[in-house]
Amino acid sequence: MSDDHVEPSPYVAGLPFGRELPLPECVAWETFPFAGEMTVRPLEPPVLPEPPRHGEDGPESCDICRRADESYLWTDEHWRLSALKEPSGLPGTVLLWSREHHDLADLPAERAAEIGPMLQRAERAVSALGGIARVHVSRWGDGAAHLHWWLFGRPEGMLQLRGSDMPLWGDALPPLSAADWQASNRRIAAAMAEGGGTAHV
Repeated sequence: MSDDHVEPSPYVAGLPFGRELPLPECVAWETFPFAGEMTVRPLEPPVLPEPPRHGEDGPESCDICRRADESYLWTDEHWRLSALKEPSGLPGTVLLWSREHHDLADLPAERAAEIGPMLQRAERAVSALGGIARVHVSRWGDGAAHLHWWLFGRPEGMLQLRGSDMPLWGDALPPLSAADWQASNRRIAAAMAEGGGTAHV
């Protein structure tokens, strides 16, 4: 067997490829952002081996590693906080990155011990915008091989934005103005810097 030939797992091999699938229960949730006629896309055959994620070959191929600190909202010796490239429809969306090129599985123990406190700091910084009811924290890890978490601020009173669909609402709602987005980013960076590190906006 060649190195590039990978058999699907028993789970994947048993999936109903190409067949009609039922709509999931979430389409009936009051928090689901879409309405009207919908169908579930048919499952496509697996791609094995999977293509490498961005930065999979190490720091030399990782744009995150090469970014200057000044392009982030805030940095310290081990962590960096960035904004989205463009405003979204949510009042505060940021990403917390490890400075060194690691994923969660190979993160050194010293950095792993900092994850909880750093996520707390970042949540408090997003909450410092005011009018934030909750900060949702997510990690997917399918796009970049450089460890990062997403933090989304849910506006107070907007119960329809609760739960796992909030990132979709961020794409559906009108984006913040550039001025409001920049002001929010400055407030988040300043709140992070109150606990140490450097704000860059």
